[in-house]
Amino acid sequence: MQRNIFESEHNMFRDSFRKFLDQHVASQHERWEQQKIVDREVWIEAGKQGFLGISVPEEYGGGGVQDFRYNVIIAEELARGGYSGVAFPLHNDIVAPYLLDLTTNEQKQRWLPGFCSGEIITAIAMSEPGCGSDLQGIKTRATLDGDHWILNGAKTFITSGINSDLVLVVAQTDPGQGAKSFSILAVERGMPGFERGRHLDKIGMLAQDTAELNFIDVRIPAENLIGERGQGFYYLMRNLPQERMSIAVTAAASMEACLATTTEYVRDRSAFGKPIGALQNTRFTLADLATETMAVRILVDRFIAELDGGTLTAEEAAMAKLYATEAQVRLIDRCLQLHGGYGYMREYKIARAYLDARIQTIYGGTSEIMREIIGRSMSLS
Repeated sequence: MQRNIFESEHNMFRDSFRKFLDQHVASQHERWEQQKIVDREVWIEAGKQGFLGISVPEEYGGGGVQDFRYNVIIAEELARGGYSGVAFPLHNDIVAPYLLDLTTNEQKQRWLPGFCSGEIITAIAMSEPGCGSDLQGIKTRATLDGDHWILNGAKTFITSGINSDLVLVVAQTDPGQGAKSFSILAVERGMPGFERGRHLDKIGMLAQDTAELNFIDVRIPAENLIGERGQGFYYLMRNLPQERMSIAVTAAASMEACLATTTEYVRDRSAFGKPIGALQNTRFTLADLATETMAVRILVDRFIAELDGGTLTAEEAAMAKLYATEAQVRLIDRCLQLHGGYGYMREYKIARAYLDARIQTIYGGTSEIMREIIGRSMSLS
């Protein structure tokens, strides 16, 4: 399909990012999977080449371009290469809006230059051991003590939890106030009482450092409050649609890559004296998968345009994430089946894609939560 959402400058950017991946990621990613964390040097190199903080004003070292399509290109190329350990989309797509839209001039000057250079790796800490998608069940608490917040609690499943230098932590600051109970605090590396817990052992996305974080009487300067007190839940709801679109973008690109890999495999692999691609079951399976991949691509590209135009709704973002990630998991499962026993071997891309993809229907809000968001918008009761 000829895509019409990109312009010539986007295509040049894609070429540059592909070269960056070829030079600085492709030969390293297997090692990063073994050590279960990427080297910080790749962040510094990405910063030098302008792949971090694309939407950040130039005065802070960013690209100064408010165009989500550049973020899309980064997510797509990482997905196509199977480079699931490189958490640039978390940095650019999910954390950046908080630092751009909610911070003071002093905070921007303190954090954004390092954000763009790769010297400050960021994370956002929402999920807790006792609550996953139920954000209103957050128990981590911060109390104001003079000119400091005292933070106590624990977070889990935090992407970049080990590498991160700046973590946006969602905490209760005003218990009993419903949605207005929560605020966002910026916790910086080295603050006493801020401890990294377990480096979590996942089934997929092995190179991406995911960790538990513990906060024990962490004294956080009052000026590290992000936005206004009591507005944390509102900020999360406002920014989650872009996060969900980022996940859907990854799903669409992963589907296309896995379909291409499997199509090539069945052309070359023979059984019963002929390529398995010549078997009717294979043709029918791939015909279904190609059709669904096209449907996901059309949906995702349409909603990318809406997000860039400021018209994407929370319900549409939920639809994109639900449909794209569920389709991604189904497609990769069937592609693996067509690989036979080789599909179960991690040396084959489809096996790694199978393990990496499974989280897609869980993080950023589970498929069940997406259905709830969509269903509530339909005025059914």
